Amino acid sequence: MTEKALKAYLYAQGEEIVLGHSVERLCHKASDYDPRFTEKGKTWNLLDGYYIPTRYPNGIPDGIPADIYTQSAAQQAVEMAVEAVEYIANILASLKGQTDAK
Repeated sequence: MTEKALKAYLYAQGEEIVLGHSVERLCHKASDYDPRFTEKGKTWNLLDGYYIPTRYPNGIPDGIPADIYTQSAAQQAVEMAVEAVEYIANILASLKGQTDAK
């Protein structure tokens, strides 16, 4: 969710190719256009830890995702992703408003 929102932001800035899945790396690239993404990336990078291990049963050595990720941790990740998407959506809306006003 956050990855896709960040990619949408980068494409809206004129990027032609945006590769990768790391929220931290995408935030770093987004900070080229808006320095606020530097700080956001320091928080949202927690979501990178959910990418592989939660998708693949063998993504955690000697365990399964259910052994590591609790309901509380999952809820925190969802809340963070929602916050990130809403934040980026607001920026995109303001960019659209600036474009419409021209």
